[in-house]
Amino acid sequence: MKATKIFTAVITAMLTLSTVQAAEIPRESVPLNTTEEQIVIVENLIGDILDEVAAGQLGYTEAAGAANTRVRKAVIAGETNGHGYGILSPIAQNAILDIRDMYLRPEVYAKAEEYLKMLLADLITAVQNGMDYSVAVDEAYRRIYYDLNPSVDLEEQLAVDSCYRNMQTIDRAIFNRTRYLLLKAKD
Repeated sequence: MKATKIFTAVITAMLTLSTVQAAEIPRESVPLNTTEEQIVIVENLIGDILDEVAAGQLGYTEAAGAANTRVRKAVIAGETNGHGYGILSPIAQNAILDIRDMYLRPEVYAKAEEYLKMLLADLITAVQNGMDYSVAVDEAYRRIYYDLNPSVDLEEQLAVDSCYRNMQTIDRAIFNRTRYLLLKAKD
């Protein structure tokens, strides 16, 4: 009897949240330690907004504002299975930012992906063969920094607070495509 009530509550919550679902959130855009459940909740809340962003019909600021409003209302209404605004909003914001950037600069993302396929070929294969994803991402980021500036003292720079680091700026497309390729290899 108790299992039936729980099952009914879960189905009801999913049906309630699924009324807005459209686009998927790119998994390479989500913050670290985000759960699949949290991602699905946000997808169900803002999927149609993501569709408009991907089609170039909505800019970042307007989309981010609309997404934040929906997430906030869902949290207040208790429709997020106990997940709060503090984690759900960043999932939405990152997705909107990356989708908008990919829409505006598709050639940059394509070039980044080709560059990374060569630079990270052995890491991609290692992830396909079971290497831990987070270890691979850390190693990939190090390779990227060293490839762009072989003289960087990365260990020293990573030991200081990020606001005081003196490191070369790297386009977000590079990091996005790194996570994309390694996640693809993981699956």
